[in-house]
Amino acid sequence: MTDFNENEELTMANKTLFASLRDALIPQTDTRNSENAPAYALRPKQALAQYAATGCFGRTFYATAEEQLTRVLELCDAVDLRFVARVAIYSRTQSCMKDMPALLCAWLSVRDPRLHEAVFARVIDNARMLRTYVQILRSGVVGRKSLGTAPKRLVREWLASRDEDALFSSSTGQNPSLADIVKMVHPKPASPRREAFYGYMIGRSHDANALPKLVMQFERFKAGVSLPESGVETPDLPFMLLSSLNLRPEDWVAIARNASWQTTRMNLNTFARHEVFEEYDMADLIAARLRDAGEIRRARVFPYQLLTAWQNCDDAVPQDVRNALQDAMELAIANVPSLEGDVVVCPDVSGSMSSPVTGHRAGATTKVRYIDVAALVAASVLRKNPSATVLPFEQAIVSVDVNPRDSVMTNAKRLASIGGGGTNCSAPVRLLNRRKAKANLVLIVSDSESWVDQGRGRGTALMAEWSEFRQRNPKARLVCLDIQPGTTTQAVERADILNIGGFSDRVFEVISVFASGKLEADHWIARIEAVAV
Repeated sequence: MTDFNENEELTMANKTLFASLRDALIPQTDTRNSENAPAYALRPKQALAQYAATGCFGRTFYATAEEQLTRVLELCDAVDLRFVARVAIYSRTQSCMKDMPALLCAWLSVRDPRLHEAVFARVIDNARMLRTYVQILRSGVVGRKSLGTAPKRLVREWLASRDEDALFSSSTGQNPSLADIVKMVHPKPASPRREAFYGYMIGRSHDANALPKLVMQFERFKAGVSLPESGVETPDLPFMLLSSLNLRPEDWVAIARNASWQTTRMNLNTFARHEVFEEYDMADLIAARLRDAGEIRRARVFPYQLLTAWQNCDDAVPQDVRNALQDAMELAIANVPSLEGDVVVCPDVSGSMSSPVTGHRAGATTKVRYIDVAALVAASVLRKNPSATVLPFEQAIVSVDVNPRDSVMTNAKRLASIGGGGTNCSAPVRLLNRRKAKANLVLIVSDSESWVDQGRGRGTALMAEWSEFRQRNPKARLVCLDIQPGTTTQAVERADILNIGGFSDRVFEVISVFASGKLEADHWIARIEAVAV
């Protein structure tokens, strides 16, 4: 005869009932991701905001540059024009993007001349941006293949607002070059010096005596650079204008002394190759520059750029200079918050995270991959929150030992070395549920292309696991940081879930405010909508 325990049966029935109710409350998926697995579609504004923070228009693991471009243009058509204008300004001034704001500015030129003019003044802030803008217009992707009256006027005004020294210093780059742009828009010189300068730039006859002093110095330097005892000083000009010449070691030392912070970061191996560090004070000078907090702030450096420089340094670069890059990293992530409560950070180390962060581009592909950035985020959070739990995942959780006392660079390198396998975004939350763990914040850093955990329920596996986790941790919050721009997510946006696109120092600020309950979902949209146009 079987014993009958009415309370036990009732408890089991209640658990089944509550589980069914919980599952019924999980939002139904409404699309599929690039792996053809169930996902949630970002609304057009959300998706465009994601691209504004991360879009580089290079080939990634899942999308070609052309596919990304098509998606962005479709999203522009799906939202109002003022939002596009705000996204353009935000992506340049806050996310420090280049291609995206130039594209949106060019797109507006054929939709709304007034908004186009307002955006142009705030987005096209240097010669590189101007060349990108002109290149996009002439490509025809936004619906025109020539500049047109209004864009030509704005470009002429842009040229007129810069002095000759600034224009000459920024005249590197091709397709189009700054000289090509001058030929296209036919600016009217306002002085004999400007007339001579334009003539010099486009290869026409000009009064050499009326040229700006910096141009004259450059021409004298070119003429005497191959003479050992020329006595001509190296002009204070950008690296790219001088590096193609037949320079002497002392010229390279002069260039290094005057180099900007970013030029220094990108040319440490070049300086070593040309014996710059053999000058007795140069290693100390360059190391001090790289460690300078003010210089780092002015350079608007992305942490992954420091990781790139550190990864690429040759042994010929002095150890103190390489150490300075690690010091710079600590300064670059200084605003990573100390988060209250228990924190779990989950970097995706699956195979799809192997794409370079700027996409595959001929001659310009970075060595830094999405997995490196995910590892960098995890290492940065751990650095400021030593009690945080780090759960790297692919198809399952990957065991790796990270020490919060180690440098950010060291832990990032350790985490990034374990990549491979399929993507299972629910794996870390499933482990937390199995452990009956408590946590205030769970941060998942991924490309959100989860497929290993696809099931037949209403929602994604991540949403199912998160719903169970929230039963034990009713105040917990989930942040999904999508490193690779896309239009889907594994966790639907709501009060306890935040989707973020891209990675800069501002990401940590957003995470901190959200974790403290002071920021609700759709933060990108709220911030973009706040941009004055």
